[in-house]
Amino acid sequence: MSVKIVDASIHEIQLKTRMPFKYGIATMTEVPMVFVTVEAEVDGKTATGTSSDLLPPKWFTKVPDDPIEKEIADMLRVIRRALGQALGQVGDSAYDLWRILYEKQAEWAESSQVPPLLAHFGTSLVERALIEATCRANNQALGQAITTGLLGFDPGDVHPILKGQAASSLLPSQPLAKVQARHTVGLGDPLSANQITEDDRIDDSLPQSLDQCIKAYGLRHFKIKINGDIQWDLERLKSVAKTIVQHAAGDYAFSLDGNEQFQSITSFRDHWNQLRNEPELDSFFDHLLFIEQPLHRDVALDEALKTEFDQWPDRPAVIIDESDATLESLPKALAIGYAGTSHKNCKGIFKGIANACLLEHHRRNGNHTVMSGEDLCNVGPVAVIQDLAIMAMLGIESVERNGHHYMAGLSQFPHRTQEQILEAHDGLYKTSPLGWPTLAITNGEIDLSSVNKQAFGTGFDLDLGVFDEISMSEE
Repeated sequence: MSVKIVDASIHEIQLKTRMPFKYGIATMTEVPMVFVTVEAEVDGKTATGTSSDLLPPKWFTKVPDDPIEKEIADMLRVIRRALGQALGQVGDSAYDLWRILYEKQAEWAESSQVPPLLAHFGTSLVERALIEATCRANNQALGQAITTGLLGFDPGDVHPILKGQAASSLLPSQPLAKVQARHTVGLGDPLSANQITEDDRIDDSLPQSLDQCIKAYGLRHFKIKINGDIQWDLERLKSVAKTIVQHAAGDYAFSLDGNEQFQSITSFRDHWNQLRNEPELDSFFDHLLFIEQPLHRDVALDEALKTEFDQWPDRPAVIIDESDATLESLPKALAIGYAGTSHKNCKGIFKGIANACLLEHHRRNGNHTVMSGEDLCNVGPVAVIQDLAIMAMLGIESVERNGHHYMAGLSQFPHRTQEQILEAHDGLYKTSPLGWPTLAITNGEIDLSSVNKQAFGTGFDLDLGVFDEISMSEE
């Protein structure tokens, strides 16, 4: 097979959140969304693919003093650089072309002092669009394209320990038909309807407080953020636990997001012990799934941490998220003592699939491993669908979903886009009482029937003419 990227474009739309979303050191109230489209020649056939993502400040780089405008400009810079690197490149497969792009982007990032997590955000957007174009040219869904070898993916090329093992032997034979929506409880989110003042009440037909969300969506899985202040965290956790126990089904589960608030496993362990020893939270912690990224990314993969992990043999499962920045991150994390990592499309598709294969290999060798599905604020008409497609293929059953909570469905998108989504993804989206599409969550689950039929994308030709086109040249 021969794959070549011959043309590309970038479009954007400005979105506003329906309520402030506080995560870590940032609070999001508005954010750009970009669409990256590539035209590819796949064995002589011309096909297009589109990827999309929000540009979330203070996630790829947590530098408190950097202005928001600079961070958005930095994200656009890495996207433009990746597209510039990709145009005209030829590979033997989509995977081969991604490998070329990944190495070129990594080399540029190192010489330009751009953090790899940020640099490969650009790589991932090109990669996603390229995968869709390849799948569309061959009329294959994502999972089929991986297992049949259409995309040229070889897990042993990423993780040498997997040499000789085919992806089809390490991944689920069929994509999941449904996933659990794991609802993020933001640091500033109201827990009950009576906590919402008249001025803050939103009249858009969607639930706002945690108890309203549980009732409206039938939620059973949750992601709870902590901020590192033990007294604040204790009171917040007790309040969140009380709301979940009161309103959610008895088989509820939750993950804990450490938000990079700690500098060592020892300091986090002390914090954890105080939380775990709180009598009011005793039974609640029986429902814990895992703990996500408690250590700051600057120290989280320090090899010296292995001693601290070894001294905590009965620890809960701890995974990395923001620290999963390169192809070497997960093997290093496992050697230190972490149980796994998250998958986010912004960190890379082939990288995420290879990581899933590596974790399955370790699981089969008797180790407890975790691969979670995480999501800062993913929404349609493209990003959330591609995210769900990869979660289904990897068999990740509990997926953080909160874009539909912080954005009012697809209400900010053109009417034609809304119509196309409802036509292509009946069951994934439904019409809100106010007439626009919103993600459908029933009994806490998201139906992926329409997603699994598509070639890693929307299932229709998104009309990009309704969005603002922005220059591809680096500024």
